[in-house]
Amino acid sequence: MGQPSEGRLISVSEAMRLARQSLERLQVQVIGEVSEFNDKPSYKAAYFTIGDGKASMPCLMWRDRYAASGVTLRQGMQVEVVGNFSAYEPKGRLQFVVGSLTPAGEGRLRMQVDAIAKRLAVEGLMHPARKRPLPAFPERIGLVTSPAGKAVHDVLRTLKRRYPLAEVVFAGVTVEGDTAPAAIARGLEAVVAAAAGLDVVLIVRGGGSYEDLMPFNDEALARAIAASPIPVVTGIGHEPDTTIADMVADCRASTPTAAAEAAAPLAEGVKAALDAKGRALGRALLARVQRVGHRLALLADRPVFRDGNALLGTSTQTLDYLRSKLSVAIPARIERSGELIDARRLRLVQAGGQLVGRHEGALRLQAARLDDLSPLKILARGYAAVFSADGKTVIRRVSQVEVGQCMAVRVSDGIIDCDVTKVRMEE
Repeated sequence: MGQPSEGRLISVSEAMRLARQSLERLQVQVIGEVSEFNDKPSYKAAYFTIGDGKASMPCLMWRDRYAASGVTLRQGMQVEVVGNFSAYEPKGRLQFVVGSLTPAGEGRLRMQVDAIAKRLAVEGLMHPARKRPLPAFPERIGLVTSPAGKAVHDVLRTLKRRYPLAEVVFAGVTVEGDTAPAAIARGLEAVVAAAAGLDVVLIVRGGGSYEDLMPFNDEALARAIAASPIPVVTGIGHEPDTTIADMVADCRASTPTAAAEAAAPLAEGVKAALDAKGRALGRALLARVQRVGHRLALLADRPVFRDGNALLGTSTQTLDYLRSKLSVAIPARIERSGELIDARRLRLVQAGGQLVGRHEGALRLQAARLDDLSPLKILARGYAAVFSADGKTVIRRVSQVEVGQCMAVRVSDGIIDCDVTKVRMEE
């Protein structure tokens, strides 16, 4: 529908439609603070109002776009909205239709911090199991903070009051501005490297706005704190302030003073604890001495310590008893063994006679056969055996001798030495 001709009357609905069409052509970017917010799940849009203290502007944002923005609106939140004005014709009400929505100022910062915190939490840097216990009696305490702020004096005063024995290793750094995160990380590295045997490190600063504390939400600083080889205690801002540095530190204190109190024991408390331990140790030693003394008295009262024979009496009596049994058992055993030997000797004699008797006839027969075959038996019948002069060679043929050779002739009762004078070969 075009613009109405001048002087032509139009209806209210047509007038509102013209107004809506004109407003929708105007797209603007607006910043303001949320003063009212209505987000019922049954509604197709989220309804809220933003203002700047001088004026307020009703807004609506369709449900799908609101969900896609990732922003959760709340009263008092600063937001930047981009959209166009429109008119709700049935009520004749002006409204701003939001196309995109982002947090402004602190709201944007909080979203950035929340994203970093979630990422570090997924990596386990905030898990309680990773955090180390603080030393009960630190000898050297590192302190990283601004040298010009109130926090350094609060910490030093608290340490001097509670635990003056500790040595403080101080690194003065800037704690505000864009360079603060890197400066704090370098300060942490410096105190750790400068003091051998450092027990704990305090990272502190006084209170301030959310923007002032943003250096302690830096991801690189958080990783440096998590990687520190020394336990880290943070005391940043006031009680409600919590930064990412607090989340990854081994111990989070609400203020710089509370950080010093967490890191150092109270000297009077230590003395009282030592006195209590000393009294308990004295009582324990006294009770131990009494128990040992009572046990020694019981041991001293035993017969073995009062009479030397009590320890060996039974063994001595046993030895005497065994000796008496042995003096009786040995002669009896010898007598029984002698009788057994005599009986076995008799059996051996009898067995020997029987053995000789069984073989005597065979022995005689073999002796007679041996006698018949004996050369001496043949010689006794008139025969002789001829040997060489040395008696080693038997002469069986005339070819074995020569004339003039000396020979030995064996007869039944002796040997005849002869010289050969003649050799005859028989046909």
